[in-house]
Amino acid sequence: MEFSIKSGSPEKQRSACVVVGVFEPRKLTLPGELIDNASRNHLSDIIRRGDMEGKSGTTLLLHNVPGTLCDRVLLVGLGKEKEFREKEFCQAVRIAVKTLNETGSFDGTIFLTEVPVRKRDVAWRVRQASIIAQETIYRFDQFKSKKDEVRRPLRKLTFAVERRNELTPAEEALTQGLAIAEGMALAKNLGNRPGNICTPTHLAETAMQIAKDHQLECEVLERADMEALGMGSLLSVAKGSHQPPKLIVLHHKGGGAGDKPVVLVGKGITFDSGGISLKPGAEMDEMKFDMCGAASVLGTMKAVAQMKLPLNVTMVVPASENMPGGAASKPGDIVTSMSGQTIEILNTDAEGRLVLCDALTYSERFQPETVIDVATLTGACVVALGQVASGLFANKDSLARDLVDAGEEANDRAWQMPLWDDYQDLLKSNFADMANIGGRYAGVITAACFLSRFTKKYDWAHLDIAGTAWKSGGEKGATGRPVPLLTHFLLQRAGKLH
Repeated sequence: MEFSIKSGSPEKQRSACVVVGVFEPRKLTLPGELIDNASRNHLSDIIRRGDMEGKSGTTLLLHNVPGTLCDRVLLVGLGKEKEFREKEFCQAVRIAVKTLNETGSFDGTIFLTEVPVRKRDVAWRVRQASIIAQETIYRFDQFKSKKDEVRRPLRKLTFAVERRNELTPAEEALTQGLAIAEGMALAKNLGNRPGNICTPTHLAETAMQIAKDHQLECEVLERADMEALGMGSLLSVAKGSHQPPKLIVLHHKGGGAGDKPVVLVGKGITFDSGGISLKPGAEMDEMKFDMCGAASVLGTMKAVAQMKLPLNVTMVVPASENMPGGAASKPGDIVTSMSGQTIEILNTDAEGRLVLCDALTYSERFQPETVIDVATLTGACVVALGQVASGLFANKDSLARDLVDAGEEANDRAWQMPLWDDYQDLLKSNFADMANIGGRYAGVITAACFLSRFTKKYDWAHLDIAGTAWKSGGEKGATGRPVPLLTHFLLQRAGKLH
């Protein structure tokens, strides 16, 4: 779909549809008032009759409005003006784009981006609107023989800004939003593909394609390479699978030659059966989503490359399946990680931390400024935070604050949780340096504590996205989170977020 920015009066727009907002009860926004004046109170007459109250989530499509050059005018309810915040803005844009796409408007001009949102400037509104628009029209039908095609899909969308001096920041924000949306779409596509298609090899091929498309550097380490490096923990997870493991490395070198990179590490378990500690059969199909950490960092790298951010960013993805089999790891096995620390595997279903710990040790060679790992790591995080916020842990509070702020800016929130030494004792083992699980309590925290033992040489943060990476039920599918959080964090680091 084509996107653009425009400044001008709504009644003068030659568009298939112009979108304006209505506050509850029955109050037009300024663009709506301009159309109302041009149409000699056509809109206010309709509103006065009660056809549009302005309740959040409601719409009214009008044809042939007098005094306008557009074919149709779409009224979108915004709720009460004093309660209009980020959530209400995003909902209004989402329902506007959905309605335009379903009612045969080839193009639309959205004036909702002119509506003030408390503490948010026009750049934020345009960036969010462009991301939401792409999310709204996203469909995953790669494996359907009959595609769910919209008869007359939306082909062009224009976001309006009130003043001409807002055009430049709005256009920059639009470029950022579209890149973030494309990164999210890649993450969704990877997550939604089944485990027999999206294998570790498929993730490696995706990384190589991104490198080719955007002139990045890519390296894929094979099993023999990992054996030579002593990655016994990562390789123990892959032992039960016929799919070869991969360690995928991607470099975006947009900063100076001596600038330390931000390293993004993504868990890439392309299917998690639980191994010998086999998961229950119900909903096990959703374990194809266990590589959404890898998908999100691949999507972030695509967005970073597309925006040409002046930063050095490196991605590391440890990719494997976790399957049962004669060669699979057994509960009670002891493995040696790349760091030299030994691990007693009490539960083979706690495999994400086993692949991540070697990737975190490997990341030391890049002398990173910061390392952020992203993983669908624990069901305990879902219990603690549900599907609203990702769990956040960090060994430096300022890094945690930066990530929380980026999540708030991106509308992709994270919540900081404790990483206290008090929890480390739960990982004690009688037979190795540590166990890979810490018992029944505080599972999300002990998982982070485990990872923290491999991150002593740099600033590090961990995002547990088990509750936010995908949805179940009627809306089953990958969400693309936390691509928005990560990209906003990197935009902040690059000084490109205004």
